[in-house]
Amino acid sequence: MRIAARSNLLVPEVREVMDIRQASDYLGISPDTLYKYASEGFVPAFKLDNRWRFKRSRLDEWMDRQSDLQAGEPAVDPHQKKPVKSAM
Repeated sequence: MRIAARSNLLVPEVREVMDIRQASDYLGISPDTLYKYASEGFVPAFKLDNRWRFKRSRLDEWMDRQSDLQAGEPAVDPHQKKPVKSAM
């Protein structure tokens, strides 16, 4: 029992409602990037007492949708230049 209690200390608690620091850790991005995404409405977020909050379940759903969208897109060569319109 004592070992199990110690091992739980190594696993960070993931709450349903997270602040920007907790959510950025959860998503693996910087707090500044997450703040920008929340402000632009790119990620599901809400304000509570003028601070951004994120529901883990909504972030999970959002990540699932994002991965489905990207999986359906054709592969793009990052070195390929965009086509240029002719001047005529």
